[in-house]
Amino acid sequence: MNKMEDIKLVNVRKVFGGTAAVDDVSLTVERGEFLTLLGPSGSGKTTTLRMIAGFIQPTEGSIYIRGELVNYKPPYQRNTGMVFQNYSLFPHMTAYENIAFGLRMRKLPQNEIKKRVEEAFELIGLSGYEGRYPGQLSGGEQQRIALARALVIEPKVLLLDEPLSNLDLKLRQKMRLEIKTIQKKVGITAIYVTHDQEEALIMSDRLALMNKGRIMQTGTPEEIYEYPKNNFVADFIGETNFLQGKLLGINESRASVLLDDGSTLYASPSCMKHHNIEVKENSKVNVSIRPQKISITRTKPEDKYPQNLFRGRIEDIEYVGSTVKYHIRLDNEFKLVVEEVLTGSSNHILGEEVFVKCPYENCLIIPT
Repeated sequence: MNKMEDIKLVNVRKVFGGTAAVDDVSLTVERGEFLTLLGPSGSGKTTTLRMIAGFIQPTEGSIYIRGELVNYKPPYQRNTGMVFQNYSLFPHMTAYENIAFGLRMRKLPQNEIKKRVEEAFELIGLSGYEGRYPGQLSGGEQQRIALARALVIEPKVLLLDEPLSNLDLKLRQKMRLEIKTIQKKVGITAIYVTHDQEEALIMSDRLALMNKGRIMQTGTPEEIYEYPKNNFVADFIGETNFLQGKLLGINESRASVLLDDGSTLYASPSCMKHHNIEVKENSKVNVSIRPQKISITRTKPEDKYPQNLFRGRIEDIEYVGSTVKYHIRLDNEFKLVVEEVLTGSSNHILGEEVFVKCPYENCLIIPT
């Protein structure tokens, strides 16, 4: 095992009542890395985290922490720090006592406890809050105390189970940055569970996207977004349009797809190449097109040889603040969502006829 791997899961499986909540998961997390387990409810991400923590034993497979097999070790022998969704602070203890609790359980000298707790308060920016009880703290302050309590014991790995889901949007956005900053400052390996794709993209060094107990794809946020491996990944990460068709031909940089209405769409095989997936001609494929990577105009572009150019009508408009989303029904009856930066009260109006252009490099072939 590589000495820089803090966590390693090998063919891990967990079965509850005949159903596999986690099914053949293999994963490594490097020293100092911030990895996020992302997925919808029931995808197995929290069960995976709890198996690493020791709250649940795997049915099959192996879990290593710093090279040591920990399948049958209880949580207190794994030296991991855990931050929960509901903070789990002791309401009858002050903030100081909450943070010091784990150190006292380890029977550290009083002067060492005092030194570490003071450093923890400074790290989370709450010096002066030592005497306050959880009920006297805001949600964000409670979450920072919970984070400090997990870090003060100097764990090998920090585990975070949807720690921001109970906070309002503005505070959640602030806490994302604070957690990431503290994690990098301390240099600790972190595994973070969330169903919030934006949160995962912003905070993570790397993502593991899960569905139905399996890992669908791992990679950096950019890799996951730009090179989805399958339909689930393309659809779950961000918003996308799907067009169905049949692969007509393909070369190094471009492919042609016969759409279901008989028209031809030119697309990029970059996802197939990135994942070393071969798709034969005449195979059924999906084409994924991000709403932000489509342009619309009132007049027909003057391209000499227009490609991936469609005419349509705006059926619905969603105002999203700095951007606006247009739901467009094309003449071939396909529907596309297009997102543009808002430059006025509205760039286009409901019912307006427009031309839609999808550059081939932004049309990604996804094997079905």
